Amino acid sequence: MTKYRSPLGLADARAQWQKFLRAVGHGDAVRGRAGERADSRLREVDGFGSNPGKLRMFTYRPPALEDHPALVVVLHGCTQTAAGYDLGAGWSTLADRYGFALLLPEQQRSNNPNGCFNWFVPEHSRRDQGEPLSIRQMIEKSVIDYGIDRRRIFITGLSAGGAMTSIMLACYPELFAGGAIIAGLPYGAATNMQQAFESMRQSPFRSPREWGNLVRKASPHRGPWPRVSVWHGDADNTVIPSNAVALLKQWTDVHGLPLPPSLRTRVDGYPREVWLSKAGEELIEAYTISNMAHGTPLAVGDGEGACGAPGPFLLPVGISSSYHIAKFFGIALARASTDKKVKFSRPPVHAAAEQPVLEGEILTDDEPPRWQQDPKPHRPDIGAVINNALRAAGLIND
Repeated sequence: MTKYRSPLGLADARAQWQKFLRAVGHGDAVRGRAGERADSRLREVDGFGSNPGKLRMFTYRPPALEDHPALVVVLHGCTQTAAGYDLGAGWSTLADRYGFALLLPEQQRSNNPNGCFNWFVPEHSRRDQGEPLSIRQMIEKSVIDYGIDRRRIFITGLSAGGAMTSIMLACYPELFAGGAIIAGLPYGAATNMQQAFESMRQSPFRSPREWGNLVRKASPHRGPWPRVSVWHGDADNTVIPSNAVALLKQWTDVHGLPLPPSLRTRVDGYPREVWLSKAGEELIEAYTISNMAHGTPLAVGDGEGACGAPGPFLLPVGISSSYHIAKFFGIALARASTDKKVKFSRPPVHAAAEQPVLEGEILTDDEPPRWQQDPKPHRPDIGAVINNALRAAGLIND
């Protein structure tokens, strides 16, 4: 059992983090960025079940929805809303482009004052309880309302939404064909608020088997397992990159894969690592976004690989995580091909030779990216982190 050692100044760091979240949330509303006053394309849905987690349900149906479409569940981060994160990450733009449906659960401030999903609370991190069950009920409602292909249900989230994505993948693996975790944490990283803060600062050390066992014990499911995409900035001092390492340990073990990747490539200038099955299917991918702090990577503009709008925790770094995640899920396909009546015997996958996002030469050097190595525990300069984030959000000037 992993022992947690409380770092010095944890109470002070927590208080400063709470102040930072309140400041960023206020700035969103004032500026109309990806926050509560953002124009919404979403529709709120009531009456989707017992809703033990007391969440709100929002959906988006594009004008040209496919027959038997895919569904993407999108989970926002702290201080964000469903509408704000959709605007920032660009998921409804992609839904319009490729014909899939969206479900965007939203936390209520009465449940968490900072609008975070309660991923570190035991009753909200187990199958058929709390917030996970509420999200499960929303998915079933969406499947019925939109005629969703049950073999093409996916989930993604940022930060606390990424941690809740880990929970959903672990607790309901039979439900999802794939998931994507952005600046998030592995399943089982924390069971209370203190452990949550400690895990954000330094992911607890566990072996791949220990991390994998947490997923295997979360449900009676024994495979096949969802495909997983992991995204993290190597300058993230809010949820430090050792959590991406732990995620890869967890899911490579669940899939029965070695920790070293099958191949390494570069996409839009950033390293991408891929873990392949024996049949050449991409089961896991990981992106390292160099010099990026805490947030969702964006590429803004009018091109096919661009969508979204910059804002707090929505960072224009030249690569769209939403677009590339949709490609990894197999749902970012030209409408000419998706309009055909394609029958899938299993969730669609990308073979390495067919992956269109691979660009440049395959990387063959033996030195792994910095974040893939287990770093030594450290205590970041909390004040500097908060000041840099406030400056990036436009709330303070130099």
